[in-house]
Amino acid sequence: MTTADIMFAQPGNPESFRDHEYDARTVLWALLAAIAIHLAVAFLLAAFGGVFSPAVPFEEKPAELTLVDLSPASLVPKNSAFIETDESKKAPEPKEKTFESNANSIGASELAAAGELPLPSQTGKDRPFMDLETNPYSLETKGAQPQQSTAASQQKQMPAQQSAPITAAEQFALLTQKPAPETERSTEASQAQSAYRRLKERTQIAGNITNRGISAVNALGTPLGRYQKIVADSIGSHWYAYVGQKRDLITIGTLRLRFNVDRSGRVKDLKITENSSNEAFANVCVQSVLEAHLPPIPEDVANKLPPEGLEIDGLGFIIFPNG
Repeated sequence: MTTADIMFAQPGNPESFRDHEYDARTVLWALLAAIAIHLAVAFLLAAFGGVFSPAVPFEEKPAELTLVDLSPASLVPKNSAFIETDESKKAPEPKEKTFESNANSIGASELAAAGELPLPSQTGKDRPFMDLETNPYSLETKGAQPQQSTAASQQKQMPAQQSAPITAAEQFALLTQKPAPETERSTEASQAQSAYRRLKERTQIAGNITNRGISAVNALGTPLGRYQKIVADSIGSHWYAYVGQKRDLITIGTLRLRFNVDRSGRVKDLKITENSSNEAFANVCVQSVLEAHLPPIPEDVANKLPPEGLEIDGLGFIIFPNG
């Protein structure tokens, strides 16, 4: 070996070795102290960080409020359905005010309760409306007699065959006739109310009324109900007359209308919402409404209605096939 190699292999100076050992311990302790300090800082941040940091806003759901009218003045719900009551069958005020009508009636059922609706249970024809009894229609109002007025011929309804369409001149005449003067409106409406009876055919019903007796519903007679009866009678009396005159032009089907009656009794915003018949039938139904000379809405009734007046939605006219 060379001298350089011997010198390299020999142990170092003791003093120099101690210095290096001291430096290593110093570095180690410093490293451990740094680690301890970092751990302590991390612990403090985890423990107390929520105290000084701003709270995350909590998304609240809007409050739901349900209003229930418990006042005794609210005898009939505002959206009570109207049902006609035969004036000869008026009754004392019912405990339950399910329907609004032109006269009071107390619910009764001829059969045991068989459904969930607030109606009586009875046998009858399968029809898309509710009639509690059967009777022919009658038109005694002057100027509203159909060409054929026997009850048997009217119960057979209209022929089902398709006829020639109504002419343009007839359509224009039907839709542009001027209403009668105001003085005639109240007189004709009162006559229609007292003399007119629409055709009724007892329909099959399954209801939940348990009180036994002649079929009837729980209805409260109100000023609004009496005015709705005037509207229905006036329109119906014109409709039967016009159907009698145009029977060879119309076909079987259903038509429904929506319109408003303003304070003066004028029909506004008339629209056809459904028509499965032909155009001639539509013209007859529209003209029946336009020519229904209605009296002004009573002030006490009008004050409870919206500005546009009384809304009639879904008024139906139906021509069934024979039989």
